[in-house]
Amino acid sequence: MRALTMGLAAFGSLFAVAASPLPARAESCDDLWYARNEIYKAQGYCFRTRRGIEAFGNAGCQYDNAEDVPLSAAQRRTIADIQREERARRCPR
Repeated sequence: MRALTMGLAAFGSLFAVAASPLPARAESCDDLWYARNEIYKAQGYCFRTRRGIEAFGNAGCQYDNAEDVPLSAAQRRTIADIQREERARRCPR
């Protein structure tokens, strides 16, 4: 029984890692946009568009240029995955 429990836990961990690039709630282009920009906001990006400012505000922002935002490799992969899905769905830019 212990081996089965450990196997299920390992499978759950593997599934979480495999499923992590795209947010679970990404049912629409808006969801994808929000998930992508949420990463930038958490790292201090200063939004320029009305949509970004209304959704996230700019309190505490530090970076005017998206390329300057310090992102981890995992965050960059997640953003790239989201952008690929946005292109596949032909989401507006």
